[in-house]
Amino acid sequence: MNNYKELVVWKKSMDMVEKVYQLVKGLLDSEKFSLTSQITQSALSVPLNIAEGAGRKSNKDFSRFLSIANASSYELETQLILMERIFSIKVSEVLNILIEIQKMIYSLNKTLTIKET
Repeated sequence: MNNYKELVVWKKSMDMVEKVYQLVKGLLDSEKFSLTSQITQSALSVPLNIAEGAGRKSNKDFSRFLSIANASSYELETQLILMERIFSIKVSEVLNILIEIQKMIYSLNKTLTIKET
């Protein structure tokens, strides 16, 4: 079991969620119930899955939850690109943070996989 609050990737993903919520405030009211919901769910899924995986008993379980967090990050990346294309809202700051998080998840997952063998 890992202390997720000490993981840099968890801290960075929590910061990313805050930035995502700031971004979606700029969407039209008509989009508040569709794209906004999807974007916030994907963003929330990243730190939530990191935390849940860290609380599991084995590195294999943690690795599985990191994979889910990573998949959510790619879903979020696509949604942010759509947000920029459709609504002309600049998302580059959040995308840069997200790409850094993806790299961190990959590295952590690789470390866990090595420890399992």
